[in-house]
Amino acid sequence: MKICVVGCGAVGSLFAANLAQLDDVEVWAYDASREHVDAINANGLRLSGAGEVLGRLRATSDARELPQCDFGIVATKAMHTEQAIAATAHAFASGCVATVQNGLGNEETLAQHVERVIRGTTFPAGKIVEPGHVQWDVKGDTTLGPYEPQPAPFEAVQRLADACTRGGMPTSAVIDARGPQWRKVIFNASTNPIGALTGLTHGRVCERPDLRSLVSGLVDEGKAVAAAQGIVLDADPEELIDHAAKREVAYNHKASMLQDVDARRTTEIDYLNGGIVRFGREHGVPTPLNETIWALVKGVEDSWQQ
Repeated sequence: MKICVVGCGAVGSLFAANLAQLDDVEVWAYDASREHVDAINANGLRLSGAGEVLGRLRATSDARELPQCDFGIVATKAMHTEQAIAATAHAFASGCVATVQNGLGNEETLAQHVERVIRGTTFPAGKIVEPGHVQWDVKGDTTLGPYEPQPAPFEAVQRLADACTRGGMPTSAVIDARGPQWRKVIFNASTNPIGALTGLTHGRVCERPDLRSLVSGLVDEGKAVAAAQGIVLDADPEELIDHAAKREVAYNHKASMLQDVDARRTTEIDYLNGGIVRFGREHGVPTPLNETIWALVKGVEDSWQQ
Protein backbone atom coordinates (compact mmCIF):
# COMPACT_ATOMS: atom_id res chain seq x y z
CA MET A 1 0.00 0.00 0.00
CA LYS A 2 1.30 3.46 -0.91
CA ILE A 3 0.11 6.48 1.12
CA CYS A 4 1.10 10.07 0.42
CA VAL A 5 0.72 12.73 3.11
CA VAL A 6 0.11 16.07 1.39
CA GLY A 7 1.31 18.83 3.69
CA CYS A 8 3.84 17.55 6.20
CA GLY A 9 3.38 20.20 8.86
CA ALA A 10 2.73 19.19 12.46
CA VAL A 11 -0.40 17.06 11.94
CA GLY A 12 0.73 15.66 8.61
CA SER A 13 4.04 14.65 10.18
CA LEU A 14 2.23 12.76 12.94
CA PHE A 15 0.47 10.64 10.33
CA ALA A 16 3.52 10.24 8.10
CA ALA A 17 5.96 9.21 10.83
CA ASN A 18 3.54 6.77 12.46
CA LEU A 19 2.44 5.18 9.18
CA ALA A 20 6.11 4.74 8.27
CA GLN A 21 6.40 2.24 11.14
CA LEU A 22 4.37 -0.29 9.10
CA ASP A 23 6.15 -2.86 6.93
CA ASP A 24 3.25 -3.08 4.48
CA VAL A 25 2.95 0.68 3.84
CA GLU A 26 5.23 2.82 1.66
CA VAL A 27 4.91 6.42 2.84
CA TRP A 28 5.54 9.52 0.78
CA ALA A 29 5.28 13.12 1.92
CA TYR A 30 4.76 16.22 -0.19
CA ASP A 31 5.56 19.57 1.41
CA ALA A 32 6.48 23.03 0.17
CA SER A 33 9.32 23.44 2.70
CA ARG A 34 12.54 22.30 1.05
CA GLU A 35 14.39 22.41 4.39
CA HIS A 36 11.82 20.12 6.01
CA VAL A 37 11.88 17.75 3.03
CA ASP A 38 15.68 17.62 2.95
CA ALA A 39 15.88 16.92 6.69
CA ILE A 40 13.30 14.11 6.43
CA ASN A 41 15.17 12.46 3.56
CA ALA A 42 18.52 12.79 5.30
CA ASN A 43 17.66 11.83 8.87
CA GLY A 44 14.06 10.61 8.96
CA LEU A 45 11.02 12.31 10.48
CA ARG A 46 11.30 12.56 14.26
CA LEU A 47 8.40 12.97 16.68
CA SER A 48 9.00 13.76 20.36
CA GLY A 49 6.81 14.54 23.35
CA ALA A 50 3.59 12.55 23.61
CA GLY A 51 5.30 9.86 21.55
CA GLU A 52 8.88 9.14 20.50
CA VAL A 53 8.90 8.05 16.86
CA LEU A 54 11.38 8.07 14.00
CA GLY A 55 9.81 7.51 10.61
CA ARG A 56 11.75 6.67 7.46
CA LEU A 57 9.88 7.85 4.39
CA ARG A 58 10.31 9.56 1.04
CA ALA A 59 9.65 13.31 1.00
CA THR A 60 9.57 15.73 -1.90
CA SER A 61 8.71 19.29 -2.80
CA ASP A 62 8.31 18.30 -6.46
CA ALA A 63 4.87 16.78 -7.01
CA ARG A 64 6.08 15.25 -10.27
CA GLU A 65 8.16 12.79 -8.24
CA LEU A 66 5.12 11.26 -6.52
CA PRO A 67 4.18 7.72 -7.59
CA GLN A 68 0.63 6.49 -8.01
CA CYS A 69 -0.73 6.11 -4.47
CA ASP A 70 -3.61 4.12 -3.01
CA PHE A 71 -4.40 6.92 -0.56
CA GLY A 72 -3.68 10.56 0.03
CA ILE A 73 -3.98 12.28 3.40
CA VAL A 74 -4.25 16.04 2.99
CA ALA A 75 -3.07 17.88 6.11
CA THR A 76 -2.29 21.38 4.86
CA LYS A 77 -3.83 24.53 6.29
CA ALA A 78 -7.27 24.98 4.78
CA MET A 79 -6.23 28.03 2.74
CA HIS A 80 -3.63 25.90 0.94
CA THR A 81 -5.92 23.00 -0.01
CA GLU A 82 -6.56 24.12 -3.59
CA GLN A 83 -2.89 24.63 -4.43
CA ALA A 84 -1.80 21.38 -2.77
CA ILE A 85 -4.37 19.08 -4.36
CA ALA A 86 -4.05 20.72 -7.79
CA ALA A 87 -0.33 19.88 -7.71
CA THR A 88 -0.70 16.29 -6.47
CA ALA A 89 -4.02 15.04 -7.87
CA HIS A 90 -2.29 13.02 -10.60
CA ALA A 91 -0.87 10.71 -7.91
CA PHE A 92 -4.39 9.69 -6.86
CA ALA A 93 -5.91 8.98 -10.28
CA SER A 94 -7.04 5.54 -9.08
CA GLY A 95 -6.80 6.19 -5.34
CA CYS A 96 -8.77 7.87 -2.56
CA VAL A 97 -7.97 11.14 -0.81
CA ALA A 98 -8.80 11.98 2.80
CA THR A 99 -8.75 15.35 4.50
CA VAL A 100 -7.75 15.58 8.16
CA GLN A 101 -7.76 19.37 8.08
CA ASN A 102 -9.42 21.95 10.26
CA GLY A 103 -12.50 23.80 9.13
CA LEU A 104 -15.25 23.51 6.54
CA GLY A 105 -15.02 23.26 2.77
CA ASN A 106 -11.90 21.14 2.28
CA GLU A 107 -13.83 18.12 0.96
CA GLU A 108 -15.51 20.28 -1.67
CA THR A 109 -12.12 21.51 -2.86
CA LEU A 110 -10.67 18.00 -3.05
CA ALA A 111 -13.69 16.80 -5.02
CA GLN A 112 -12.88 19.27 -7.79
CA HIS A 113 -9.64 17.40 -8.47
CA VAL A 114 -10.09 13.74 -7.43
CA GLU A 115 -12.96 11.28 -7.78
CA ARG A 116 -13.01 9.50 -4.41
CA VAL A 117 -12.97 11.67 -1.29
CA ILE A 118 -12.89 10.80 2.42
CA ARG A 119 -14.22 13.21 5.06
CA GLY A 120 -11.85 13.13 8.04
CA THR A 121 -11.42 14.67 11.47
CA THR A 122 -8.38 14.33 13.69
CA PHE A 123 -7.54 15.58 17.19
CA PRO A 124 -3.77 14.96 17.62
CA ALA A 125 -1.78 18.21 17.61
CA GLY A 126 1.78 19.44 17.76
CA LYS A 127 4.24 21.91 16.32
CA ILE A 128 7.36 21.87 14.19
CA VAL A 129 10.47 22.34 16.33
CA GLU A 130 12.92 22.40 13.45
CA PRO A 131 13.08 20.82 9.98
CA GLY A 132 12.56 17.08 10.33
CA HIS A 133 11.47 17.32 13.99
CA VAL A 134 7.90 17.72 15.28
CA GLN A 135 6.84 18.02 18.92
CA TRP A 136 3.78 15.84 19.53
CA ASP A 137 1.72 17.83 22.04
CA VAL A 138 -1.67 16.12 22.11
CA LYS A 139 -2.76 12.58 21.31
CA GLY A 140 -6.28 11.85 20.12
CA ASP A 141 -8.52 9.91 17.80
CA THR A 142 -9.28 10.27 14.11
CA THR A 143 -12.56 9.58 12.30
CA LEU A 144 -12.90 8.86 8.57
CA GLY A 145 -16.00 8.44 6.44
CA PRO A 146 -17.10 8.73 2.80
CA TYR A 147 -17.67 12.28 1.54
CA GLU A 148 -21.31 11.96 0.57
CA PRO A 149 -21.45 13.71 -2.85
CA GLN A 150 -18.28 11.99 -4.14
CA PRO A 151 -17.52 9.12 -1.77
CA ALA A 152 -14.63 6.73 -1.52
CA PRO A 153 -15.89 3.14 -1.11
CA PHE A 154 -16.45 2.35 2.55
CA GLU A 155 -14.11 -0.64 2.25
CA ALA A 156 -11.34 1.77 1.24
CA VAL A 157 -12.16 4.02 4.21
CA GLN A 158 -11.86 1.00 6.50
CA ARG A 159 -8.53 0.03 4.93
CA LEU A 160 -7.03 3.47 5.53
CA ALA A 161 -8.42 3.61 9.07
CA ASP A 162 -6.87 0.22 9.81
CA ALA A 163 -3.45 1.34 8.57
CA CYS A 164 -3.55 4.53 10.64
CA THR A 165 -4.57 2.60 13.76
CA ARG A 166 -1.87 -0.03 13.32
CA GLY A 167 0.67 2.75 12.84
CA GLY A 168 -0.20 4.42 16.15
CA MET A 169 -2.91 6.92 15.18
CA PRO A 170 -6.20 5.39 16.45
CA THR A 171 -8.77 5.83 13.69
CA SER A 172 -12.42 4.82 13.25
CA ALA A 173 -14.29 4.34 9.98
CA VAL A 174 -17.90 5.55 10.07
CA ILE A 175 -20.65 5.87 7.49
CA ASP A 176 -21.51 9.48 8.38
CA ALA A 177 -18.46 11.53 9.39
CA ARG A 178 -20.24 14.87 9.61
CA GLY A 179 -20.94 14.59 13.35
CA PRO A 180 -17.28 14.23 14.36
CA GLN A 181 -16.26 16.91 11.87
CA TRP A 182 -18.74 19.47 13.20
CA ARG A 183 -17.88 18.63 16.79
CA LYS A 184 -14.26 19.56 16.08
CA VAL A 185 -15.18 22.60 13.98
CA ILE A 186 -17.29 23.89 16.87
CA PHE A 187 -14.50 23.08 19.35
CA ASN A 188 -11.88 24.88 17.25
CA ALA A 189 -14.08 27.86 16.39
CA SER A 190 -14.99 28.33 20.06
CA THR A 191 -11.50 28.08 21.55
CA ASN A 192 -8.75 28.69 18.98
CA PRO A 193 -9.60 32.32 18.13
CA ILE A 194 -10.01 33.23 21.81
CA GLY A 195 -6.50 31.94 22.41
CA ALA A 196 -5.26 33.74 19.31
CA LEU A 197 -6.79 37.06 20.41
CA THR A 198 -5.65 36.85 24.04
CA GLY A 199 -2.37 34.95 23.75
CA LEU A 200 -3.61 32.40 26.30
CA THR A 201 -3.23 28.62 26.15
CA HIS A 202 -6.36 26.46 26.06
CA GLY A 203 -6.34 25.79 29.79
CA ARG A 204 -5.86 29.44 30.72
CA VAL A 205 -8.75 30.50 28.47
CA CYS A 206 -11.01 28.03 30.28
CA GLU A 207 -9.90 29.27 33.72
CA ARG A 208 -11.41 32.71 33.17
CA PRO A 209 -15.21 32.67 33.73
CA ASP A 210 -15.75 35.55 31.31
CA LEU A 211 -13.84 33.86 28.48
CA ARG A 212 -15.32 30.44 29.26
CA SER A 213 -18.79 31.99 28.99
CA LEU A 214 -17.88 33.43 25.58
CA VAL A 215 -16.65 30.00 24.50
CA SER A 216 -20.03 28.49 25.46
CA GLY A 217 -21.86 31.17 23.49
CA LEU A 218 -19.84 30.29 20.39
CA VAL A 219 -20.52 26.59 20.99
CA ASP A 220 -24.26 27.19 21.19
CA GLU A 221 -24.28 28.99 17.84
CA GLY A 222 -22.28 26.18 16.21
CA LYS A 223 -24.63 23.55 17.61
CA ALA A 224 -27.62 25.43 16.22
CA VAL A 225 -26.10 25.58 12.75
CA ALA A 226 -25.26 21.86 12.82
CA ALA A 227 -28.78 20.99 13.99
CA ALA A 228 -30.30 23.05 11.18
CA GLN A 229 -28.50 20.77 8.72
CA GLY A 230 -29.69 17.60 10.42
CA ILE A 231 -26.20 16.80 11.69
CA VAL A 232 -26.04 14.81 14.92
CA LEU A 233 -22.86 15.55 16.86
CA ASP A 234 -21.08 12.43 18.10
CA ALA A 235 -20.31 14.15 21.43
CA ASP A 236 -20.85 17.46 23.19
CA PRO A 237 -18.10 19.99 22.31
CA GLU A 238 -18.42 21.44 25.81
CA GLU A 239 -17.22 18.15 27.30
CA LEU A 240 -14.28 18.08 24.91
CA ILE A 241 -13.36 21.66 25.81
CA ASP A 242 -13.34 20.90 29.55
CA HIS A 243 -11.42 17.66 29.03
CA ALA A 244 -8.73 19.43 26.98
CA ALA A 245 -8.36 22.08 29.69
CA LYS A 246 -6.96 19.52 32.13
CA ARG A 247 -3.28 19.95 32.91
CA GLU A 248 -2.42 16.44 31.75
CA VAL A 249 -4.22 16.90 28.41
CA ALA A 250 -3.85 20.29 26.68
CA TYR A 251 -3.78 22.93 29.42
CA ASN A 252 -0.52 24.41 28.12
CA HIS A 253 -1.16 23.79 24.43
CA LYS A 254 -1.00 26.83 22.18
CA ALA A 255 -3.74 26.39 19.60
CA SER A 256 -2.60 26.40 15.99
CA MET A 257 -4.30 29.76 15.44
CA LEU A 258 -2.30 31.31 18.27
CA GLN A 259 0.86 29.84 16.74
CA ASP A 260 -0.13 31.45 13.44
CA VAL A 261 -0.79 34.83 15.04
CA ASP A 262 2.52 34.71 16.91
CA ALA A 263 4.26 34.04 13.59
CA ARG A 264 2.09 36.59 11.73
CA ARG A 265 0.80 33.91 9.37
CA THR A 266 -2.67 33.92 7.81
CA THR A 267 -5.03 31.97 10.08
CA GLU A 268 -7.80 29.48 9.27
CA ILE A 269 -10.49 31.79 10.67
CA ASP A 270 -12.34 31.92 7.31
CA TYR A 271 -12.84 28.14 7.46
CA LEU A 272 -13.76 27.93 11.16
CA ASN A 273 -15.91 30.81 12.41
CA GLY A 274 -16.32 32.02 8.84
CA GLY A 275 -17.59 28.60 7.82
CA ILE A 276 -20.10 28.50 10.67
CA VAL A 277 -21.33 31.96 9.68
CA ARG A 278 -21.75 30.95 6.02
CA PHE A 279 -23.69 27.78 6.85
CA GLY A 280 -25.72 29.75 9.38
CA ARG A 281 -26.75 32.24 6.72
CA GLU A 282 -27.70 29.40 4.34
CA HIS A 283 -29.99 27.87 6.96
CA GLY A 284 -31.32 31.03 8.57
CA VAL A 285 -29.47 30.60 11.89
CA PRO A 286 -28.08 33.80 13.50
CA THR A 287 -24.41 33.62 14.49
CA PRO A 288 -23.52 37.08 15.86
CA LEU A 289 -20.73 35.88 18.18
CA ASN A 290 -19.01 33.94 15.42
CA GLU A 291 -19.33 36.93 13.10
CA THR A 292 -17.70 39.15 15.73
CA ILE A 293 -14.81 36.76 16.38
CA TRP A 294 -14.30 36.34 12.62
CA ALA A 295 -14.08 40.12 12.18
CA LEU A 296 -11.68 40.56 15.11
CA VAL A 297 -9.20 37.94 13.88
CA LYS A 298 -9.36 39.34 10.33
CA GLY A 299 -8.60 42.73 11.88
CA VAL A 300 -5.53 41.29 13.59
CA GLU A 301 -4.36 39.89 10.25
CA ASP A 302 -4.90 43.27 8.57
CA SER A 303 -2.85 45.02 11.26
CA TRP A 304 0.26 43.18 10.07
CA GLN A 305 0.08 45.05 6.76
CA GLN A 306 0.29 48.48 8.38
